[in-house]
Amino acid sequence: MKFRTLGRHVRDGSKNIVRNGWMTIASVGAVTTTLLLVGVFLALMLNLNQIADNVEDGLEIKVLVNLEADQETIDTIEQKITQIPEVDTVKFSSKDQELQSLMESMGDEGNSWEMFEQENPLNDAFVVDTVDVVDTFDVAEEINTFDGVNEVNYGEDIVGKIITFNQYARYIGLAIVIGLVLTAMFLISNTIKLTIHARSKEIGIMKLVGATNGFIRWPFFVEGLLLGILGSIIPIGLVMGGYYYLYNNLADQINFDFIKLLPFNPFAYQLGLILLGIGAIIGVWGSVMSVRKFLKV
Repeated sequence: MKFRTLGRHVRDGSKNIVRNGWMTIASVGAVTTTLLLVGVFLALMLNLNQIADNVEDGLEIKVLVNLEADQETIDTIEQKITQIPEVDTVKFSSKDQELQSLMESMGDEGNSWEMFEQENPLNDAFVVDTVDVVDTFDVAEEINTFDGVNEVNYGEDIVGKIITFNQYARYIGLAIVIGLVLTAMFLISNTIKLTIHARSKEIGIMKLVGATNGFIRWPFFVEGLLLGILGSIIPIGLVMGGYYYLYNNLADQINFDFIKLLPFNPFAYQLGLILLGIGAIIGVWGSVMSVRKFLKV
């Protein structure tokens, strides 16, 4: 296609937006409403997914070594743990470090444990992280069979519930986002179809005088693209503005390490580009699908 011809199609498509008036407003409104829902839910889902990842990253296996175990036994246990393919990292924590951590976690009440500094009743321990959280069960069971291991703690019931919840949350969130996008495509397609229907006679005349399908389709292609872009501007502004407000006002008030919002930059800009892309795609798709039936003359 020649550049001059492409320029003409762009001009015609732009003129159609202005000429259609209220139908253009209706189409842009349909895009705006649905993309706003998509943007809000997408931001919520991605942040929940981030929180779920943080929770999973915080899950670890605590391996308590027998009190009577000597250094050779401890070294053997560490070597066996590191040889497990599903293990990511292994960190040794001596009984003194365990006592210090316990005292610090209890605050002022932890001072009462100072009497045990000379005769420490706690076990040496290993803190084990797996490559994938779903491997926690199998790794913990394998470590529990090693000689010199007194106990393996990994919150069996909690781990199972967290993994199950995270999986269902991701699937449900993805299904809702896909459903919203499909709904947007349906609404936009039908709204644009009404716009094109009003020009069905014009399309028929162009066909009768020899205009090709491509020549007729291109202005509608441009029109749909512009409608999608225009309809995405308001949702992008509202979602980015709302997220900026929440990030700056809620981030410092959350006291849990695993609950952290995705940073405004680059997340908000990436989300804006995603909404712009979705708007452009569904606008073009709606126009192309709607004009197709009127090309059969």
